[in-house]
Amino acid sequence: MITTPDITIIGGGIISLLTAREFIKAGATVTIIEKNELGRESSWAGGGILLPLYPWRQPDAITRLVIQSLKLYPALASQLTAETQIDPEWNPCGLLIVKNPDVTAAVEWCNTNNILCRPAGADFFNMLNTVPDQPLWLPEIAQARNPRLAKSLKQDMINKGATLIEHCELKAVNVTKNRITSIDTSSGQFTVNQLIIAAGAWTGQLFRQFLSTAGDAPKIAPVKGQMLLFDAQPKTLSYMVLDGDQYLIPRRDGKILAGSTVEQDNFNKTTTTEARDRLQAFALNLLPPLKNFPIVKHWAGLRPGTEHGIPYICKHPEIGNLWVNAGHFRNGLAMGPASAQLMADLVLQRATQVAPEPYQLNSEH
Repeated sequence: MITTPDITIIGGGIISLLTAREFIKAGATVTIIEKNELGRESSWAGGGILLPLYPWRQPDAITRLVIQSLKLYPALASQLTAETQIDPEWNPCGLLIVKNPDVTAAVEWCNTNNILCRPAGADFFNMLNTVPDQPLWLPEIAQARNPRLAKSLKQDMINKGATLIEHCELKAVNVTKNRITSIDTSSGQFTVNQLIIAAGAWTGQLFRQFLSTAGDAPKIAPVKGQMLLFDAQPKTLSYMVLDGDQYLIPRRDGKILAGSTVEQDNFNKTTTTEARDRLQAFALNLLPPLKNFPIVKHWAGLRPGTEHGIPYICKHPEIGNLWVNAGHFRNGLAMGPASAQLMADLVLQRATQVAPEPYQLNSEH
């Protein structure tokens, strides 16, 4: 006899895996259904800075999830490393923000949210070729290495008994009396208790395709981002650097990631020579020693974009057992642990750590 899981999640990225982890911690049974491989879309492609770019310019709804996630990450990373033997490379290497014309707002935001910050002195610029404008050093800001975080979360779910179904495409959603009874997939039919759609950039498309009569749909569209990886040596760069709207991220093994573009290109993940040239020029100009190292990867991912970058984390207003956790745009890793916690709190009717109102389907996104 096949039993119906407590929670079924459509989508297999970082948000889905973190959400599944929260439910399993609470004693629920979970099945994740992913059309490709787990963690291989935007979760795999991102840079992993665990802070939004210029967070003081972002809506407060983003800040609330980020600050709560910052509290959760150290324990999350150490537990994943210990329990899966796969290190997600959570690394509090610090972030240098080169240009801050709105430095007063920046410092006020940091002080309000207990983020350590101070003016960045000349020593930070010995190797960098740029023109600083009231630069700030945030010494405690961390990064995670996206592919390794996805791998460790996947292994953690296997270890904890979640059912993971890959290469499984949604074909139909069956609704009776404002409740989803089952879903049809390329791997057969699955009955559901609670269904969460956490399909990243594809979430809006799934709603249009399978839930078009259900009223409010999340306004989520794909936003392409391209990145480069330089095969640099350890200690070429020891901290993350944000200069304008582009950045460099040094990994523990020395490799340096340069990103990223923001492109409206539907679901096209093709890389372009133009983007490669622009990112390479930025990286070599900012950090001239990179001229000594080859580019070993150039890739593109699709971010789940919303108008203001605020995700949907909520119950559907018309379908009683349908939930959404998607639309994190550029900040899926930075908001992920708190988003997962909030989703579980709502479904399990627990007190929430973050006020849920800004993340509803009918709110301003």
